[in-house]
Amino acid sequence: MERFKFIQKENVNRLPKEPGVYCFKNKKEILYIGKAANIRERVKNHFRKPTHKDYLFLDKIEKIGYIKTGSEIEALILEAKLIKKIQPKFNVIWKDDKNYFFVEATKEDFPRIFWTHQTKIKQKEKVEYVGPFVDGKALKKTLKILRKVFPFRSCKRIPKRPCLWYHLRRCPAPCTLKSKFLKEISNSLKIKKIAQKNAQKIIKILKKGKKSILKELKKEMKKAAKGKDFEEAARLRDQILALEKIFQHARIFEEKEKKSLPEWEKIEKKLKKILNVKKKISRIEAFDVSNIQGKLATGSMITFIEGVPDKNFYRRFKIKFTKKPDDISMLKEILERRFSHSEWGFPDLILIDGGKAQLNCAINCKLKIEDWKLIKVISLAKKEKKLFIEGKKKPLLLKNLPREIFNLILRLDNEAHRFAISYHKKLREKEILKK
Repeated sequence: MERFKFIQKENVNRLPKEPGVYCFKNKKEILYIGKAANIRERVKNHFRKPTHKDYLFLDKIEKIGYIKTGSEIEALILEAKLIKKIQPKFNVIWKDDKNYFFVEATKEDFPRIFWTHQTKIKQKEKVEYVGPFVDGKALKKTLKILRKVFPFRSCKRIPKRPCLWYHLRRCPAPCTLKSKFLKEISNSLKIKKIAQKNAQKIIKILKKGKKSILKELKKEMKKAAKGKDFEEAARLRDQILALEKIFQHARIFEEKEKKSLPEWEKIEKKLKKILNVKKKISRIEAFDVSNIQGKLATGSMITFIEGVPDKNFYRRFKIKFTKKPDDISMLKEILERRFSHSEWGFPDLILIDGGKAQLNCAINCKLKIEDWKLIKVISLAKKEKKLFIEGKKKPLLLKNLPREIFNLILRLDNEAHRFAISYHKKLREKEILKK
């Protein structure tokens, strides 16, 4: 496996403007691995437009490593290999088994290839899998592109009639064997051979990259030509040319622009004045509780980054509190569980649904963490139409807030309520089905 070339983080302009994989390293270990169509620009974006994930490790970086791959598909494959081998701390903590992507190939007469979140393969299941891959969209695009060169089956059950993939020449089409006039042993063996070879090649590409496959295809082409099977030699030649072209020109990465609410700077300025804080406010978390007399109680945590919902940071809590219905105790449980996950990063501002009691509960919970001074707490008493603010004796009337702040607070509260209710309803449906 290729090794990283390291430079000091101050020399970021020495990074190549080519596709590849990069990493951030401190004195002891690699902290994070990523991939990019343009390594230099992607790394610069970590520093120019840092996300909350970036803030967790940016100050720890001493060196930046890179490996040029020559193509985006190879960068995707290499990133998966390196993350699996090294398991960098700040790649692992944001992902669980459900968030990673894998490619599976069934070991049947006509193998099926598909992407999945499943990672635990039972011994009795005849399946080969490759992964983990971080970027699901890029992986799906890669499979779609490779399918042009090596057609494969993706359907769960072989249909009675050929589907669109057959007509697009993207599938070896074992379904055609169900037709009376095509149901011949020679056809069956031919399609079976093509399907199995193509599946093997797809898996090999995703495991080892293009070099091994190109070498194998060239060897097969020479053998076919030597045996005067010129039709097969021409087919293999076309596959080689198509594969080289795909790896050279395919664009599978989407550059994600950091979204924020229009005029966020103005909104933030007004918010800072109301809260009497000087530090930047970017990440806001809102919490809510949903239950029916304490039964099937759930809690929600939603996150806005610069005024825009970021569902990567949404969390749901199934409340374990078993005593009499008590919103304060339930809120306390949710916040204590949330604050125990420092790897998620902490917000600049927390909004609680409730009045003075809920505000005090949240303040007491945050005092137990090391960085409690960095978090400001507010609570919204909807019935009273008042906003309680940590450090202020008197609440503010909602009607007296600037319109932008009024709208932001209501959006946060409504979204937290919606998310809590949706989870509560889901649990209720499960309970009804059990009966």
